[in-house]
Parts: sequence; structure tokens; C-alpha cells
Amino acid sequence: MPAAGRVAVIGHRGAPYDHRENTLASLRAALEAGADAVEVDVRLTADRVPVLLHDATLERLWGHDRRLSSLTHSRLDEATAGGVPTLRDALALTAEYPSARTLVDLPDPTAAQAAVGEVRDSGAAGRVYYCGGGSAMLAVRAADPAAELALSWRRSAPPRAELLARIRPRWLNYHFGLITRDLVERAHGDGYLVAAWTTDRPRTARRLRHAGVDAVTTNRVAAVRAVL
Repeated sequence: MPAAGRVAVIGHRGAPYDHRENTLASLRAALEAGADAVEVDVRLTADRVPVLLHDATLERLWGHDRRLSSLTHSRLDEATAGGVPTLRDALALTAEYPSARTLVDLPDPTAAQAAVGEVRDSGAAGRVYYCGGGSAMLAVRAADPAAELALSWRRSAPPRAELLARIRPRWLNYHFGLITRDLVERAHGDGYLVAAWTTDRPRTARRLRHAGVDAVTTNRVAAVRAVL
């Protein structure tokens, strides 16, 4: 991914306008809408089970003012009626879509080793890649020297050469507002693929396509797929 001349579409936490983000229903909806990959956020429970949750607490999505790190997996299941899937659950679902990939985002770098281990034990290494900031990607690189990485970057200035040498990313993953044709051409010239996150507007998706990006992350897969 991506095929030559084709911009890949990545479902951001699945299809969060259709189903609660980072749930199995959300992932399936994004894949059914034509996503080339789904992005999931992975954190650890108190007993170190990798699960799909972006926030450090359950408050925004599940209405409980509890930190995930304070809950065992069984307590998490009780609090959310089984609504928060494990990474293993998510990988089993995405395996039903042979051409799709799973992008594991690591908002907490301490989850990297457990996430990489779960991917490996699930036999999913060939269809999973990882994104996140420098600390998270260094942790993944230490756990899996062969992993495919997307370094998320929030500044127009390029990442330091030393950091790139240590992480060895395949992708540079920029906020869509930073993307210009010059930035993309420079990254391509240095041998990197370029991804843009996160836009839901077809007009912006067209601009990103014209700038030459290789992938776009969106909450609205069908609308963005239609213009890409």
C-alpha cells in the first residue's frame, strides 16, 4: 500500500460518525465503506492487555471517570459491557478483509512492546504498521526491528536526521494543514511515503491528492474515497 498512482484511505478509529470510535462495529463500517486501512489507538489495561482506546480515561466515550490504567481487562469489560475491544479482537476482524491493513497508533509509548507482541502472536505482522510520535516509534523499533513505521509529525520543519536514522520510518505522517507540494516532493526525494491526518472534507482531500500524498486519514471514508 499504496498502489502506484492511488491515494490510500485510512479510517480514523474506524468510522466514528457511524459507530463509537475504536469499536469493532466502527472498524467494520470503515472497511465496508472502502477503507484501505483502519487506524486504531492502543493502550494497556492494568494487567497489560492491549485494548482499543484513544483517551487515558473512559469519561468521554463511556461515561466513567476512570483511568484505563487503573482497570484490569475484566473490570474494563464490566464498565463498558464488553464494548472496548482488545487488539487481538480487532486483528481478528480485520483479517476478514484480506487486502486491508491495520495502523496501530500508540498514544502511550509504554504500550509498544505489548502491542508488538500481540501483533506477532496473532500472525498479523505482515498487515500491520504503526504510527505515533518519536518516543512511541523508537519503542516499536526496539521491539521489532522489521516493523513498518509512520512517524507522526506536527511541524513543518522536517524531523532531525538523527531521529530518522534511529526510527527508520517508511512514512512521514503530517497533519493535513502542513502538507504542501514542496513538502511532499522533498519527502519523496528522501525516500519516504507521505500520509496526511485527519480531514473529512472532500475539498481538502482533493488538495492533498494534488500535493502528491500517498495516504489520507479520515473519519468519513466513503466521502473521501469518492474524490480520491
